Amino acid sequence: MDLTFLKKMIEGHEGRRLKPYRDTVGKLTIGCGRNLDDLGISDAEASFMLQNDIERVIGELNHSIPWWVALDSARRMVLVDMGFNLGVPGLSKFRNFLSALQRGDFRTAAAEMLDSLWARQVGKRADDLAKMMVTGKTL
Repeated sequence: MDLTFLKKMIEGHEGRRLKPYRDTVGKLTIGCGRNLDDLGISDAEASFMLQNDIERVIGELNHSIPWWVALDSARRMVLVDMGFNLGVPGLSKFRNFLSALQRGDFRTAAAEMLDSLWARQVGKRADDLAKMMVTGKTL
């Protein structure tokens, strides 16, 4: 069987959409006809997407907050996690947090993290990340 031809044929029939949509029978669908309601995604696909999203956030941090690369590993992970959750544009609005972080005042940075609507919304995630910010160690 010619898989290259088969892929082109199915894509021609299904189309390619990079954002979720409802198909003609109301099923949530993405890509070239992937029925998310009934099939979902595989564990491997979820891991692939997570890796791509982490790489995207790192690229956005490099562009928006270039000094972040000078931080230790644990604190860089905090920024990636927050950027993943909030989006880097949302993270960039944490001006007092970023200012404290840039000057190496990690306790104030952690306090700024916890004194936010975001922290109240995400609960334990914010607590864990604030601990990492203060200690410079992963949990």
